[in-house]
Amino acid sequence: MSGLPRVLLPERIDAPAHDPAVLAASLAHVAGVNRWLGGRRALRLALRPFHGPGLRVLDIGTGSADLPLTLVRSRVRRDGRLRIVATDRHPQILAQAARRIRGAAGIRLAGADALALPFAAGSFDAVILSLVMHHLDDERAVRALREAARVAPLIVVNELHRTRVNYAGSRLLAATLWRGNPLTRHDGPLSVLRAYTPGELRSLAEAAGLKVIQLRRRWFQRLVLVAARVTVTA
Repeated sequence: MSGLPRVLLPERIDAPAHDPAVLAASLAHVAGVNRWLGGRRALRLALRPFHGPGLRVLDIGTGSADLPLTLVRSRVRRDGRLRIVATDRHPQILAQAARRIRGAAGIRLAGADALALPFAAGSFDAVILSLVMHHLDDERAVRALREAARVAPLIVVNELHRTRVNYAGSRLLAATLWRGNPLTRHDGPLSVLRAYTPGELRSLAEAAGLKVIQLRRRWFQRLVLVAARVTVTA
């Protein structure tokens, strides 16, 4: 038990418009969390058993596209050609991602809502939802997982672990490194309170009809769930 109740107050980054400089700095903070606090490594480890030639990956809620860039530059790319479609529903965030990936091979950007993906069934081999699920209430989180399973047989959820330690760490960052940015200062600690315990994340996957292959805690305070679409046979 985390001892922290889940809180569903709105995050400021989900608002329709932002000061571009403030948004860019906040997305850089998120990328820094992924880099220094284990988000990149957790995703690489989750995908490693499944990579192969021509792997097609959909990244939902890509933010600054830091994780797609990490993947195409990592062992996943070296061991087999990787093609990633990085999506976000927020036009300003998508514009920030476009600037970040300019010139990067293997990544294409697209506007998309996690609840209504503009892709045909089976278009991808794997779907990534990294730091996306905690932006949704339970009903929409289940819908997002079902929609991910419609377009790919493999789903990887890379999320925050809702613990007192993680919350304390986010409060410390909000008071120091994130202090000058109103988005990250507010949303960083709130993101932890909106996040999950392992049992909650498993329940969401099962409610979406997915088979949980793996659910692991990763450094630092990350939860990684790997799940498969269940194929019904006659």
